[in-house]
Order: sequence, then structure tokens, then C-alpha cells
Amino acid sequence: MAKAHKTPGVYVEEISAFPNSVVQVETAIPAFVGYTEKAVYSKKDLALKPTRVSSLGEFLLYFGGAPKTTYSIENARQQDPNKPYKIKPHGNRYLLFYSMKLFFANGGSDCFIVSVGDYNDAITQSCLTQGIQTLDQEREPTMLVIPDAVLLEQQECYALQQTMLSHCGSLRDRITILDIFDGFKERTTGDDVITAFRTGIGSEHLQWGAAYYPWVETNIVGADEVDPPPIEKGSMIAFIGLLKEDIELQLKAGLLKQSQADDINAVIERLRPTKVSHTEKAGKEDKSKPPSKEEIHQTLLATHPLYKEIMQSVRAHLSLLPPSGGMAGIYSMVDHTIGVWQSPANVSMSSVVKPAVNITSYEQEDLNVSLDGKAVNAIRTFPGKGVLVWGARTLDGNSGEWRYISVRRTATFIEQSVKFAAEAFVFEPNDSNTWTSLNAMIRNFLTNIWREGALAGPTPEHAFFVNIGLGTTMTPADISEGWMKINIGVAVTRPTEFMVITLQQRMQPA
Repeated sequence: MAKAHKTPGVYVEEISAFPNSVVQVETAIPAFVGYTEKAVYSKKDLALKPTRVSSLGEFLLYFGGAPKTTYSIENARQQDPNKPYKIKPHGNRYLLFYSMKLFFANGGSDCFIVSVGDYNDAITQSCLTQGIQTLDQEREPTMLVIPDAVLLEQQECYALQQTMLSHCGSLRDRITILDIFDGFKERTTGDDVITAFRTGIGSEHLQWGAAYYPWVETNIVGADEVDPPPIEKGSMIAFIGLLKEDIELQLKAGLLKQSQADDINAVIERLRPTKVSHTEKAGKEDKSKPPSKEEIHQTLLATHPLYKEIMQSVRAHLSLLPPSGGMAGIYSMVDHTIGVWQSPANVSMSSVVKPAVNITSYEQEDLNVSLDGKAVNAIRTFPGKGVLVWGARTLDGNSGEWRYISVRRTATFIEQSVKFAAEAFVFEPNDSNTWTSLNAMIRNFLTNIWREGALAGPTPEHAFFVNIGLGTTMTPADISEGWMKINIGVAVTRPTEFMVITLQQRMQPA
């Protein structure tokens, strides 16, 4: 009702000429759940609190750096003289930090971090599940990623991944990117990691998830992260013995002189754990202070081939990562450069040297199209192109509607954008004026994204429809009970997955 004017004078009244508009929701905001070095900022505890970060520097500020993974070394010369050692991680290993580096290297930006513990804690299904639960009230995340899931026992990993799918299916505003347990292994008859994965994740909420195989060998881990050598203390004596044994073999083979061997052995001896004297503790070292561990490490890298090979193996093991972090970055990069309707496929993975398993086109057939429909997207190497993501399907591969990642995410993008815009009309009169305003607002939004390429069709009429009104989407009973129903139909663009070129010869014309 217009305000009644009771005092003579000139009054200015502004009339709104523009209708409400639909603001496009963000689509490229993953939420990572896992273990970090710390979770504190300005004395504020961030544990189990979803925290938004925009860069690796910000992550380091809030959640700390890389885990200090140590390795035990076993002498295996009798089993295989060509590879006289075996390495295996000692204690817990954590993947979130390196996955974050892979995320940002592949175009990631804004994301949420949920720290469920630090590097002194064992990785448990219950802690990671608790981290997922903290995201129930967060409206911004559009992806859920848990790289540490593959470090659980196999059945616990699958149970957690079922929880991830259920979380996304319940909220209906995000999808999850899953890793294959033991995804660095090749598929064999007796140990098929893909079959085990498909069986383990169940059959519920499959349209809300996508999986990638195999893991990837990266260059994420720098040389400084194995300097000094990350050898477990209890394994150091065996490690020193292995190095000295190799020096003796080189000496016998005439590859080293005795003086050279003595010098290298002297450096190797510096690796031996020693007790710190009271003088050293007090900081009163004399000029004969021994070289630091970093200096010993650099010297052995330059003079001892086996030592260098072992350090390269350690670094390679640290750099072998599940692909979910990198894929979240690719999703974000594609969304920002083109749009959520573009498939995150046929895209090169940055900071990736090669897939852990080489997959041929024949081997990918079962990954992409399987009887149970649980499609697994391949990561492959192509000559002259590098490492490419070669798949664009959700786990619900048998569905005609939600087979493709881009279709599922575009539909979610439209739903959430319209939902938040329509909240402004809650408690407005349920009459033709409100219906007309809503119809115009939604049509304007859909027309804009049609122009950007999200919807298929030569004209907006072919690309979408919006219906709202009495006798169209509502009955008098609906209106009397406070229901306003809007019916929207969209033709989301779908990826060209199979391109067939037909060639036919013709007779030479007369």
C-alpha cells in the first residue's frame, strides 16, 4: 500500500523496473576430509570445523605441512641381486597434504578443509565419518573428497565410501570423487581391484559419485622432503650394513679404489645413531662439529649410487597418490574456464608423470561400460598428449539420465540456483503476480545459461520450459494448503563420448 501523504510538498517515489534474478551458485568448491599436522589459527581450534581456504599457503598457515613419513629398509640381495633392498612405510601414512598440492597444481582454488586429527593419530573410519558429518550443515561445498580413505582396511574403505555416497545423495547438492582401493595395482584374475571396488561400494546413490583408476605417479614431493633420509631409527643399522655391503661389492669389482671406499664408508658411519653429549646439548660445540644430516645426505647422493636409488624409491612411493585430489582440481579448473556443463575429461593432469598402470583401449572397455553399470573413469597416457583423464561417467553408468558427470552436476547447479532464488518468495501471496515474477526470473536465468552452452537446442523454447500456475502445476487445493509448484524441464548438453566416422568408397565419375 502506498504511503499516505498528509503534508503538502513534492514527494519522490521509486518504482522497481527490474525483476529479481537468479544468482548462479558456486560449483567448484570441494570439501576435503583428513589428517593434518595441526588445526589452529590465532589460537582458535579448527579441528572438526569446516574451514575455507583459497591457496596452498593458506592451508599451510592453518593446517601445517607434510607428514614425516619414515621407511624401514630390508636387505633383499639374496632374493634379487638387481634390487637388493625392500622399503615399506613405518607407522602411519597420510595423504591429505600431498593431495592438496595436487589439487592446487591442477587448477583448484577455494575449498573446505575438515581436519579430523593430526599426524600422531591412527587413521580410523569413525574419525573420517565424523568429519563427513560436520559438512551436513555446510551449504557451499559441491564435492566431497577423502584421499585418506584408501589407507583404511579394505572393507572399512568401502564402508566409508558408501557413507560418502549416502551423504551426497541425502543432501543432493554435491557429488563425491572416489579412489580405488589398491588402485596402483594391475587388474588380475585373482586380485581384480575394480571388481572388488564395484562390489564394495554397494548400489545406492551411485549417481552422486565418480571414480578414477589407476593411481598416478606425480612429482609433487620435492627433493627436500627426503632430506635428511627418512629412514626409521630401528632400521638404520640394517640400512648402513646394506650400503657398506654395496661398497664392498664395488671395491671387489674394481669400480672403486680403497681410498674412495674408505671415504664413503666414513660418511656412511655418520648415519649411525649416536648419543648427544652434554656439551652439544648446551650448544657449546667446538670447531670439529660433525657434518649435519643434510650434508651427509647430499654427499651420499653424489657418491653412492645405491643410496641415491633408495632415496628415489622413497620419493617415488611418497609421490604415488590416489587421483581424487587432482580430479577435484580439474573439476574446479573446467568449471571456472568453461562451465559446469563441460565434461571434466580429455584434460591433461598437471604434476603427474604417468599413471601407475598403463591401460589400453581394450582394457578400458570394461571400466567404461560394465554389466552392473558402475563405470570407472580411466586415466591414460597418450603419445604426444601426456596423461589425460579419459572418462566422464558417474558410477550410475546404466542410467539414461545420470550417466554423465557433467549432466548430474549441471542439473544440481540449476536446482540449487533456482532453489536459493525462490527462497525470496516464501510467504509471498500465492497468486498470479508471484507466479509471473517467478516464471520470468527462472526463464531469464535459463536463457542466460543456454547462451553460455549449458542447454541444448537452437532456441530457448527447445532448450527448456517453465510451467507454474493454477490448472497447470497446481490445483485449488494445493493453493489453499500453501503449496506453490513449479515445473522446469531442461535439455542439458551431453558429452560426445563415442565418435564414429564412416568412410565409403565411390565409383570414379565418368
